Amino acid sequence: MNSLGISKRPQDTRVVVAMSGGVDSSVTAAVLREEGYDVVGITLQLYDHGIALQKPGACCAGQDIYDARQVADRIGIPHYVLDYEGKFSQDVIDDFADSYLRGETPIPCVRCNQRVKFRDLLNTARDLGADALATGHYVRRIQGAGGAELHRAIDPGRDQSYFLFATTRDQLEFLRFPLGGLTKPETRALAARHGLEVAAKPDSQDICFVPNGSYADVVAKLRPGSVEPGEIVHVDGRVLGRHRGVVHYTVGQRKGLGIGGIRGAEEPLFVVRLEPGQRRVVVGPRRELARSVVTIREVNWLGPDLAPGEGLEVEVKLRSAQPPAPAVWHPGPDGTAQAELHEPQYGVAPGQACVVYRGDRVLGGGWIAGTGT
Repeated sequence: MNSLGISKRPQDTRVVVAMSGGVDSSVTAAVLREEGYDVVGITLQLYDHGIALQKPGACCAGQDIYDARQVADRIGIPHYVLDYEGKFSQDVIDDFADSYLRGETPIPCVRCNQRVKFRDLLNTARDLGADALATGHYVRRIQGAGGAELHRAIDPGRDQSYFLFATTRDQLEFLRFPLGGLTKPETRALAARHGLEVAAKPDSQDICFVPNGSYADVVAKLRPGSVEPGEIVHVDGRVLGRHRGVVHYTVGQRKGLGIGGIRGAEEPLFVVRLEPGQRRVVVGPRRELARSVVTIREVNWLGPDLAPGEGLEVEVKLRSAQPPAPAVWHPGPDGTAQAELHEPQYGVAPGQACVVYRGDRVLGGGWIAGTGT
């Protein structure tokens, strides 16, 4: 059994590495190559080079493709660039725009992992005769009694498990995450030891296809005429002002509402809900954000089998930057579920992910469809 848990010698084990051009995936490829694996690097071209080259620090941009090729040459592995622009546009960018028009707050990076990297690229890796697809994600794959399990990374500050909840059991059997037991400084040190020019390269921070950080501008370009002004309404019915388009707001938002100095507003106001059909942004005091029940759709379950209606004590993470909250998980029909929170949570936004944990293990998750008190 080799270090990847495959019953072959490393030199007889082909591993495709998804190389984004960043330090993490570059180190993944370098470490596996050093261990003697038959490594093939693949980089995905996800959008137009001309636009990409104008935006430094973005994932999968033109400069990143160049960097990935340089790393591949440095460590002596074959490297291929695959044009996935059409797939990415349809499965990620269009979904992003439509989600905002529904008044949701989407996470396109999850859709990219779910529909492009871990579906299309994984199938390509299999077509190339690979035994595994490795990525630079900070998450751990642990072999349990019932098969491969998904666990948080050792470094809680780098853990990316929230963004990988949609990974299926079948995909998890094929995937490997060599960096899950490392910290970021350890990864950069490995990059320096291997002489990789990307050792000090900054991490990507923004959504790759949003060139200036303005989601609304992207939605307006993709769906002309969809970003229309409307009313900002208090939960008590008062009209407090006007907005430039529902897509500029998200549930739980406090800053940038443009309604400062409202008479009678003794406490700060937050976005409580969005009503895109009426082009309304509804605001209210923080207590109006409290939610005790979360309804979830498109559930991907990696945990123990549960009978319909059966409850399971878990922790759920409702935003990537929020700590997990204790809850009871109730599976429903047709890929739905409900999470009953032990304590109310604030700013739970439709379109975000509800990811389920027990300790460090990821039991699955889904997309937030609605909330209740």
